[in-house]
Amino acid sequence: MKAIEISAKLRENVGKKSAKLLRREESIPCVLYGTEKNIHFSAIESEFRHLIYTSNVYYAKLNIDGKEHKAIVKDIQFHPVSDKILHIDFLNISDDKPITVSIPVKLNGFAIGVQEGGKLFQDARRLAVTGLLKHFIEEIQIDVTNLKIATSIRVADIKLDNLVISEMPNKNVASVRVTRAAKEAEAVPGAAAVEGAAAPAAAAAPAKK
Repeated sequence: MKAIEISAKLRENVGKKSAKLLRREESIPCVLYGTEKNIHFSAIESEFRHLIYTSNVYYAKLNIDGKEHKAIVKDIQFHPVSDKILHIDFLNISDDKPITVSIPVKLNGFAIGVQEGGKLFQDARRLAVTGLLKHFIEEIQIDVTNLKIATSIRVADIKLDNLVISEMPNKNVASVRVTRAAKEAEAVPGAAAVEGAAAPAAAAAPAKK
């Protein structure tokens, strides 16, 4: 997993008034948990752009007044109207302790079921994965080539080196299903056959005098 470096500074004052003042100055109040003592700090809003507004997964290298901490985002508070970041909680991580991170899922291949007229559905865009930082991958790649109609790939089918997927084993990740259009196409020929059989029978019936 790649890192995003963020330059920050310790907060001298903690409270709502101080937080409002920081936001006026285009800075974001933050808290780092998981250390011996929670660390309150702030950083310019632009420092978080590549960490927050992306579909990729990164961990943060927080340089707080010259002291570096590795951390992952634990929670983010957004303004209900403007969607601006109001507050970020970070969780301190170390190389020898497992962490849980939500990793993007990418599907590869042309499924057999799609070639037969089905439609591929990605039922899970991200999966929670647990392991050591050094073992984390940027995305979970899944080959769907052998996926047939009415079959699926579940969490239990996915194997990752040195990582554990922290989701229900029977959770669908990808599946191929019959589309509504295909069902309707199958129904029409059947109806036409019935109508075609009825027509000759009607023609064969003697006319009443």
